[in-house]
Amino acid sequence: MSSFGCYRAGMGAPVRVVLVDDHEMILAGLHAMLAGYTGRVRVVGQAGSSAEATRLVTMLRPDVVLLDVRLGPESGLDLCRVLCRQVPEARVVFLSVYDDEQYVFEALRAGAGGYLLKRVDGPELVRRLEEVIQGETVVDPTLAGRMAVTAARLTRGEFWPGANRGLTQRESEVLSLLVSGLSNKAIAARLVLSEETVKSHLRALYRKLEVTDRSAAIAVALREGLFR
Repeated sequence: MSSFGCYRAGMGAPVRVVLVDDHEMILAGLHAMLAGYTGRVRVVGQAGSSAEATRLVTMLRPDVVLLDVRLGPESGLDLCRVLCRQVPEARVVFLSVYDDEQYVFEALRAGAGGYLLKRVDGPELVRRLEEVIQGETVVDPTLAGRMAVTAARLTRGEFWPGANRGLTQRESEVLSLLVSGLSNKAIAARLVLSEETVKSHLRALYRKLEVTDRSAAIAVALREGLFR
């Protein structure tokens, strides 16, 4: 957390927020929800794409970026990584419909300061935004307990290979077949999927393993002993 964030919180200045979502109705709803809390939260900008968000956040230097996990065809997780590198003093908080603890783990690994669900009401959202600029990591309470259970099970190795890196079970299956040397077409046939779906899973697992191609993904899988 930046010292500026501490100063703002201590002085009681409103939290400066940039909203990022590819749906106009969501942006309008958030504006309406936060309109009654102008003394505590002030929306200073909004964006509907990664490029627009990066430009705005770099220019405005807000306290918090309230961001969706998906931005049309783009990944909010990728955008989070970019913002955390370029504007580290701005805390990223995800506001998502995805009620899945694996998304939370991946968001936190990307550098986010929080993960809330879109069913959050105004008073709680404002309180959470104030908490995050004070250095807290905020997670929707319905997910927090499940995360603790999942973390314990991951430690005991009770999930599929790669779950600790955020891979879904299907992504783990695709990676296993990749390690076995199968082509995209062969993987699609084995899992009864379309080749386009296989490519989508590959893009997701590349992102989670922080690699850019199949050779590097195989190298990570072998190095970490995901498949024996």
